[in-house]
Amino acid sequence: MRLIFAGTPAVAVPALAAIAASGHELLAVVTRPDAPAGRGRGLVRSPVGAWADAHGVEVLTPARPREPEFLDRLRELAPDCVPVVAYGALVPPVALEIPRHGWINLHFSLLPAWRGAAPVQHAVLHGDELTGASVFQLEQGLDTGPVYGTLTDEIRPADTSGDLLERLAHSGAGLLVAVLDAIEAGTARAEPQPADGVSLAPKLTVEDARVRWNDPAFAVDRRIRACTPAPGPWTTFRGERIKLGPVAPVANGPELKPGELLVEKARVLAGSATVPVQLGEVRAAGKKAMSASDWARGVRVAAGEVFA
Repeated sequence: MRLIFAGTPAVAVPALAAIAASGHELLAVVTRPDAPAGRGRGLVRSPVGAWADAHGVEVLTPARPREPEFLDRLRELAPDCVPVVAYGALVPPVALEIPRHGWINLHFSLLPAWRGAAPVQHAVLHGDELTGASVFQLEQGLDTGPVYGTLTDEIRPADTSGDLLERLAHSGAGLLVAVLDAIEAGTARAEPQPADGVSLAPKLTVEDARVRWNDPAFAVDRRIRACTPAPGPWTTFRGERIKLGPVAPVANGPELKPGELLVEKARVLAGSATVPVQLGEVRAAGKKAMSASDWARGVRVAAGEVFA
């Protein structure tokens, strides 16, 4: 089939590369416009756009996909289908109707669970044991279209959102290509999503990533893993914000107040509403990440000091 791929971040690149190697004809990519990044705030191409540049593929960067110039170019290219992975903009009905097979979206949850921008983060945050990916027909509702196919993946005890998303990006790429092959062959069947089991996954904010030391240890652990790498879990110490890496609940650990720190010879513990957690990496403002033990030695944590 003649395809245009729509996507923006690095998580979309495995699917783009898989489509390019699949035998389908890749006409162009659609991605978000170049955006300021880095200390110099210079304009930087999205990962999808950079991949397309490196492989000689046309790049379309409409500020909004309802722009007449973009719609005209979409009609000129006349794709059979537009596969989508994390594009990041609302696609209007006029654009959805141009490809004869529409736009199909790879979404990183088992729909109708976790519709929205952050499905992997919410699955980790809420303690799901199983997640996966779905390929569905894009329509105007928020991730509501009929589903062509799914795959499942177990959420491992130490998985961060970054770990899980990387796995799903690669396995989901194969699912997306299989659905495209089935559409071309005329064997694809999209099933409506069930009415039960709907949950929403809005983007996590910086405030969502603040560690709540009054939560049980398992919830502290989930929040930190869910917000790793973005938006980045954090707390405050002596009035300064610091970022934290994944932690590990310590069964039968010493009794500590929520947020209370205890520096031992080989580990640093922080209290929660239940058992303490052992800290992993710590990154103070303007500093590189370091082990919790090195950080504690450097700041000379006193007995009874706490994370706010």
